Amino acid sequence: MSGTVKKVTDVAFKVGRTIDWDGMAKLLVSDEARREFANLRRAFDEVNSQLQTKFSQEPEPIDWDYYRKGIGTRLVDMYKEHYESIEIPKFVDTVTPQYKAKFDALLIELKEAEEKSLKESERLEKEIAEVQDLKNKLSTMTADEYFEKHPELKKKFDDEIRNDNWGY
Repeated sequence: MSGTVKKVTDVAFKVGRTIDWDGMAKLLVSDEARREFANLRRAFDEVNSQLQTKFSQEPEPIDWDYYRKGIGTRLVDMYKEHYESIEIPKFVDTVTPQYKAKFDALLIELKEAEEKSLKESERLEKEIAEVQDLKNKLSTMTADEYFEKHPELKKKFDDEIRNDNWGY
């Protein structure tokens, strides 16, 4: 078996073992999504199984003597010589280096966006808690208590009253 095919089968096998199928299944909401997910998992398992069985085995060696007896030495030797002269080119990955830097930059950008999102989420949770607290206290809160929490509004109202601006 060629080294490339062996590597592909090894990677597919490792990836198949690291996928958290049960964790992903728990996130599905609709029955249709569950059916589609089951079909995806079944297809993945079938392909992975084929990779493990079909492509992970070494091809059987050619019995050149058997063919020499039936066909003739000269013709078989010519085929053997050509067969052995075949060189399967090694795969040279020229794409990954081009995109590795872009991918790494995107990962950094993703981390920054994640941190920003977490901070914003934390800020919004605090604001929601404050609004909930205000909602609960609003029916019993006095104007002084409200202005204590929002001094900018007190200043605005005081300025309007001082300037004799009553909103007419």
